[in-house]
Amino acid sequence: MRLLLTVVMLLGAIIMIIPFIWMLTTSLKTPTEVFEYPIKWLPAHPTWDHHIKVWSGTKSFGTYYLNSLKIAIIGTVGATFISAFAAYGFSRIEFKGRNALFMVYLSMMMIPPQVLFVPKFIMFEWAGIYNTHWALILPGFFTIFGVFMIRQFFLSVPHEISESAFIDGAGHFRIFLRLILPLAKPALATLAIIDFSWQWNDYENALVFLIDEKLYTVPLGLQNFILENMIDYNGMMAAASAGIVPMILVFIIGQRFIIQGLTNSAVKG
Repeated sequence: MRLLLTVVMLLGAIIMIIPFIWMLTTSLKTPTEVFEYPIKWLPAHPTWDHHIKVWSGTKSFGTYYLNSLKIAIIGTVGATFISAFAAYGFSRIEFKGRNALFMVYLSMMMIPPQVLFVPKFIMFEWAGIYNTHWALILPGFFTIFGVFMIRQFFLSVPHEISESAFIDGAGHFRIFLRLILPLAKPALATLAIIDFSWQWNDYENALVFLIDEKLYTVPLGLQNFILENMIDYNGMMAAASAGIVPMILVFIIGQRFIIQGLTNSAVKG
């Protein structure tokens, strides 16, 4: 049974990775090789011209990369810390109506993000951050899923640790920074990786709240490239490959934290 399950999972993994392999090989092919049938997976004469075009054209991906990295890194750091701070309050501090408030907070996940575009537009205009990166960074600091996931991990930490610290005269802030956060490294790393992928791939918010092209992120830059190069399939695949590289690197580096963090978060509900 285990062997059969392994074979099925292997076949599923191969099927899912085929489009990615085709994207990479197509980006190295010549235009005529794209339409050859039967499909040739490996290019006869690999060329890097399409990748060079993506990075050195009139609208270089370098600018889009820097913008996306700025938004994703700042947003991820802020979201991870704020989520941990809120999760500590919902899991380790007793106050009246805590569980009811948390359920109301979780219910906000049912609201479609598109419903908030108009209120956010009005707020950003009033605050003077419309058409700036802060219109994407500041809302990204607050993630309901992040608070829920970190709270689940904090609930698995024995309360005796906090009680011992209280007896020694430590306050909540010190306990949070010195005791709880170090224990939550797997969960925090997991949230950081997941949130980074959300921020990096955010297309709708960037489309609505960014007008100036020099502020565009990778998803918007990729969309522009596709619209301007409708028949350049090799270039499209090169641009798509460039956009996905950071996500692959982040996952490779932190995959063990994802597995460990999700497992620990599911220990106690």
